[in-house]
Amino acid sequence: MSTRALAGALADDRRRLVFAAVTLGDGDVPTVAARTGLSARDVATAVRRLVDAGLVTDTGSGLQVDGERLRELARAGGPSASPPAASPREAILRTFLRDGTLTRLPAQRGRRRVLLEHVTERSFEPGARYPEPAVDDALRAWCEGGGVDHVTLRRYLVDDRLLARDHGVYWRP
Repeated sequence: MSTRALAGALADDRRRLVFAAVTLGDGDVPTVAARTGLSARDVATAVRRLVDAGLVTDTGSGLQVDGERLRELARAGGPSASPPAASPREAILRTFLRDGTLTRLPAQRGRRRVLLEHVTERSFEPGARYPEPAVDDALRAWCEGGGVDHVTLRRYLVDDRLLARDHGVYWRP
């Protein structure tokens, strides 16, 4: 996990509250819910995300902060300064991609098109035919841990005519 991913995991107010409660020794969902005032469902969701991020472990005896993981991240240091983007395309890609994962899709159509073209060029060969499960697998790689799901991404690729579809088979036109 990068320091950027750590910041992302703790960017949500509820996850920060849950992380703080676990740090203070609350070892289960009901106790964390009582301390934070959040619903058990919100706490369970936050715990799952914190466990997925590697910040909290769910041992048989309860929830615990993974102190060793936090020490590793502290030793790794902060993010290095990025060089300025050489083009508007690079600036868009740098804004919406982190470590090869889409953080979100831009609302502005032109920016979204740049991002979708990038995904298409790197995921699909021109003229090759792909069954839907292969398309889904290729797009999941762009979505893992990000703020976009592969079904939405596939829909945008088809709607923007970057992928064509016929009877469950996709290709780059």
